[in-house]
Amino acid sequence: MKKAYGFIEVVGVVVATTTLDTMCKTANVNFVAWQRKLGGRLVTIIIEGEVAAVKEAVETAKEKAVASGVLANPHPEVARLIGSFKNGKGKK
Repeated sequence: MKKAYGFIEVVGVVVATTTLDTMCKTANVNFVAWQRKLGGRLVTIIIEGEVAAVKEAVETAKEKAVASGVLANPHPEVARLIGSFKNGKGKK
């Protein structure tokens, strides 16, 4: 099983919440973290799962996205960075 991270950037907390709900219902992915910028007007959602599932979830949410991406088989340093977001250290 190859691990992947998916990233979706949307405008607003409400859109972020509904987008995450749609992605989790569409594919077998897990929520990792979110980052709110500009007072919550810009929100980045990070999900993880198997490569195919993450691609499917991101593709489903693309219509609401300002930006999106899938990172398949991430380098351990990237996984460490994502881990810092999980632990609340990467909020700046």
